[in-house]
Amino acid sequence: MESFLVTLMENYFSILKKYTVFTGRASREEFWMFVLVNLLIGLIFSILTRIPILRVLFWIVYILFILAVLIPSIALGIRRLHDVNLSGWLMLLCLIPVVNIIVVFLLCVIEGNEYDNQYGFTP
Repeated sequence: MESFLVTLMENYFSILKKYTVFTGRASREEFWMFVLVNLLIGLIFSILTRIPILRVLFWIVYILFILAVLIPSIALGIRRLHDVNLSGWLMLLCLIPVVNIIVVFLLCVIEGNEYDNQYGFTP
């Protein structure tokens, strides 16, 4: 269990370090581990915002967290789309309500190419 947590956090911080890298590819594991950690952090913040005395403070910290991971999330999504040999411009589908949830989710779930493609080497 400890090894899993160490690997999870190493992957998470490596993604945050590559926050301006919009080229290359990202594996499904890398993408979903990042999503998992962000969901867990969001869950923790949603519980902490229930504390009446510190509600405003935790909301401010949570909003700052969301803003801090916004660009790394976009960069990771683009690299994930590159892994399935699609253009990163498809991330703009996230701006369309309802379509974004279905289409981008499906594009991120499918397995990437087993071989090198125009966007880089196999991760």
